[in-house]
Amino acid sequence: MRVVMIGTGYVGLVSGACFADFGHEVNCVDKDATKIDALKNGKMPIYEPGLDTLVESNVKAGRLSFTTEAADAIKNADVVFIAVGTPARRGDGHADLSYVYAASEELAAHLDGYTVIVTKSTVPVGTGDEVEAIIEKTRPDAEFDVVSNPEFLREGAAISDFKRPDRIVVGAHSERAFGSMQELYRPLYLNETPLVKTERRTAELIKYAGNAFLAVKISFINEISDLCDAVGANVQQVAKGIGLDNRIGSKFLHAGPGYGGSCFPKDTLALSKTAHEYGKPVTIVDTVIDVNRKRKEAMVTRIVDACGGSVDGKTIAILGLTFKPNTDDMRDSPSLVIIEGLQKLGAKIRAYDPEGMEEAKHMLENVEFCEGSYHCMETADAAVIVTEWDEFRALDLDRLATTLSSPILIDLRNIYPLEEVKALDYHSIGRPVSG
Repeated sequence: MRVVMIGTGYVGLVSGACFADFGHEVNCVDKDATKIDALKNGKMPIYEPGLDTLVESNVKAGRLSFTTEAADAIKNADVVFIAVGTPARRGDGHADLSYVYAASEELAAHLDGYTVIVTKSTVPVGTGDEVEAIIEKTRPDAEFDVVSNPEFLREGAAISDFKRPDRIVVGAHSERAFGSMQELYRPLYLNETPLVKTERRTAELIKYAGNAFLAVKISFINEISDLCDAVGANVQQVAKGIGLDNRIGSKFLHAGPGYGGSCFPKDTLALSKTAHEYGKPVTIVDTVIDVNRKRKEAMVTRIVDACGGSVDGKTIAILGLTFKPNTDDMRDSPSLVIIEGLQKLGAKIRAYDPEGMEEAKHMLENVEFCEGSYHCMETADAAVIVTEWDEFRALDLDRLATTLSSPILIDLRNIYPLEEVKALDYHSIGRPVSG
C-alpha cells in the first residue's frame, strides 16, 4: 500500500519506518526542511534504539522516503496518517489540536480518489469528527474515511512495540475503512495480534484511558513506597506480592521519582480536562496528576535529608536526566524538578546522561555536564540515580565510595540490592536499610 505519514516526530518516524519494513511504500512529510534534509542524510532527530538502522535499510530498499512537499505524496496515497504533535495547551491544559487541524485542511486539497485519513496523534474524543468536518468543508467532492488508530509505543522499545503489539485499535465508521486498515496491518496477522474494531470516539478514548490507568499504577506504588518507609516494609516485595495476581500484573509497579515523558503528563491532563468539560470528572486521574507533581518535589526533600538536612554549598552528582532509559526525551522528566529544587537550596549540580544531555542543555541552567558516571561523581558530596540506565546498574561501588567526597548514594530507582551497598551511606525508596 502507498502510505503518507504527516509529521516525522517520534510517532510518525517510527511508524513510517516500521510500515516500510512491512513492505509498504511510505513517504514521510514534514514542513521542517532541516529535519527532512537530516533524515535524507541518515541523521535521526530522536534517539530510539535500532531506528537509524531500520530507516537506512528501508531507504536503500526504496520503500521509505522523506519530503517537505505533501501534494504529490498525498495525491497517490491509499492511507494518510496524521502524526503531528498535540502538546498540552498553555493556560488550560487541553490538548493543542492546531497542528492536527492544519494538517487536515492541507491534506484535503490534495486528495485524489478514495483515501483513508488516520489520526495517529493522541487526540481527545471527538477530534476525528472535527477532522472529517474540515476535510468535507475544504473538499466536498472528496471520497474518504477518517479513522482513529492510536499508538501505544514505549520510548526505548518502540520498534518492538510496533512489530509485536499487544493489540491494534481501529476506530472507523465504514467497513471499507476497516478493510484498508486490516490490509495495512496484515503482516501482523501471523502473530495473531488482536485487532480491536470500534467506533471512532471509542478508539480515541482507549488511548487516554490506557495511559491514565498506567499513571494510576505508578502513583499508587509510589504512595505505597512512602507507607513502606513509615512502617519498615519493602516496597519491592509488596509490588511482587500484588503483581503476581493476574488481575493486577507486575508492570508499572516500580517505585520511583514520578512519571514524565511525552505521554503520561499531557494525556492525563487532557483526559481530566475532557472529563470536566463533559461534567463527568475522573477524580482518580485528577488525584494522580497532583500526586505525581508532589512526588517529584518530594524527591528534593529526600535528597536533602540524605545529605544531613542541607545541600547549601554542596555538589550533587545527578546520574540520569531523561525521564526513562533508552531515550533522549527530557519532557517532564523528574530530573528537571529535582535539579531546579536542589539549586534553589544552594546546591551545585554535576550531571551525566548517556543520551539526554544535549536536550538537557536547552532546559537547565548552571549545570556542569560530565563525560561519564565517575567523572560526574568526582569530589561530589552525594550521587543521585534518577534514571535507571543500564550503565548505572553495575557501578564499581568501591570506586564510587572513593570518588565521592562522602559515600552518599541516593538511589531513586531501587536498582541496587541492599546487601551490595552496606559499605555506603545508601538511601533508596520504600526499602528498610536492614533488608
